[in-house]
Amino acid sequence: MKNLLLMVCSLFLVFCGTIQAQNKNSKAVDAQSIYQFKVKNLYGETFDFATLKGKKILIVNTASKCGYTPQYEQLEAIYKTYKAQGFTVIGFPANNFNSQEPGSNEEIASFCKLNYGVSFPMMDKISVKGADMSPIYQFLTQKSKNGVKDSDVKWNFQKYLIDEKGHLVEVYYSKTKPDAPEIVNWIKQ
Repeated sequence: MKNLLLMVCSLFLVFCGTIQAQNKNSKAVDAQSIYQFKVKNLYGETFDFATLKGKKILIVNTASKCGYTPQYEQLEAIYKTYKAQGFTVIGFPANNFNSQEPGSNEEIASFCKLNYGVSFPMMDKISVKGADMSPIYQFLTQKSKNGVKDSDVKWNFQKYLIDEKGHLVEVYYSKTKPDAPEIVNWIKQ
């Protein structure tokens, strides 16, 4: 009787483990990818994230009048260094923090080029938090959409790492520089 009870309990645990694994796998399958998004760049042209399939992507919310603004220089440097190896940076100007990005798209484009030589793709100015949060940032910040984690955009120059399959990998806050070892090592993997 004892052996029968142990066998039934063991089978039950195996069954529960199988169900749990299936639920985890179905959640991973349900997660959306970055490739579903089309946005406008600073020049009003459509930018389709599906064109980045197979590339690693660093997405960053930017601002021209922020203490972290000099990170543009490091973003440009890693973009130039690793773009031939399937890596890109995508910038999203946002005015969500202390009005540190008050300019128009044209002013932002001019500022970035003139002061930092930015050549990586810069998108249309958007909102990265609040009721008017852009759909792409809803994806980046909500586990129910990205399948990995919830996060809040705490400040300008927060970084989101996206793998070659379009899935969120990690989030780094503003104080982590674009050329930090953890980011560069991820790019080089």
